[in-house]
Amino acid sequence: MYTRCVTCRITYDGGMPRWKPDARQRLVAEALRLFAEQGYDATTVSQIAERAGLTRSTFHRYFGDKRDVLTAGRETLGRLLADGIGAAPPSATPLEAVWAGLERAAAAMTPFNREISPLMRAAVEANRELQEGLEQKHAGLAAAMAEALGRRRVPRPAARIAAEIGVLAFTTGYQRWNPERDDEELAPHLRAAFEELRSAVTDLR
Repeated sequence: MYTRCVTCRITYDGGMPRWKPDARQRLVAEALRLFAEQGYDATTVSQIAERAGLTRSTFHRYFGDKRDVLTAGRETLGRLLADGIGAAPPSATPLEAVWAGLERAAAAMTPFNREISPLMRAAVEANRELQEGLEQKHAGLAAAMAEALGRRRVPRPAARIAAEIGVLAFTTGYQRWNPERDDEELAPHLRAAFEELRSAVTDLR
């Protein structure tokens, strides 16, 4: 059966929870909930910390300010994407290498990442500042992938285009990830979005 903790749904099997959110996850989840409920501008760091059952000092241990909540994990995700690209076979095309990066990132996604997808979407849609923050996050991911492709000697224009396709595939697939399906993995959604985009690029020729 399902029950809810302070920040997220925990699935029980035989009376034992499969996973629990850590302090950082609790802060992210509660911040997104508050952004959606009362607006980004009206939400304070103190409110986020209180809802998460933590202190302001704990919040600032993980984030500089409330906007940083949205970009949480950007460096880790960028590194996963870049590592996957770097590990692709030498014979891989730029787009095949990008898929290797997406696959590496998908493998690292947890139930928490699935749970916050609709919360993040609702919060971002309601606030221009958060939209700008998300755009910056996506730009950072594209830069990380383009740099990784550059290390594979992919020409810069091709690397930038392939990286942008990778970011769009990730964001599209992530939005399709159903938080109500505990057994659903992210990778199939990323693959479907990636193939749609690759087909669209082919149609442009």
